[in-house]
Amino acid sequence: MDHELRKMGTGAPDALHLPRSAPIEAYGNGGFRFAEMSHRGSLLCLPDSIWAWPVNDPKDIDRYSLARVFEHANDIDTLLIGTGSEVWIAPAPLRNALRQVHVMLDTMQTGPAIRTYNVMMGERRRVAAALIAVP
Repeated sequence: MDHELRKMGTGAPDALHLPRSAPIEAYGNGGFRFAEMSHRGSLLCLPDSIWAWPVNDPKDIDRYSLARVFEHANDIDTLLIGTGSEVWIAPAPLRNALRQVHVMLDTMQTGPAIRTYNVMMGERRRVAAALIAVP
């Protein structure tokens, strides 16, 4: 049975979330499958929750779009950014801001980011992933 992310609060486009982590089971067609749910659009996966993430292009990734990561930095050792089908290098100010809160950053296309996220989750590591949906 397919469920969608639960609406929490009102108005905010990222207010949809699952209040726990889960491996990503499938991706493509503009969305993801996880925890017997499907979601169209990008995702922000934290150690304790999965959120809808209103980013569709790597150029829109910045400290503001990753605010939840910074809020939960004490619970995260590594942030994986899945950049869709593009290769993207994070700008120095973003890398430096994450380094200041002791979060290691690794960017790669979304497919490899999902595989890495699932392995790290399985190892019970403190990992987060910001995943841009791919067509």
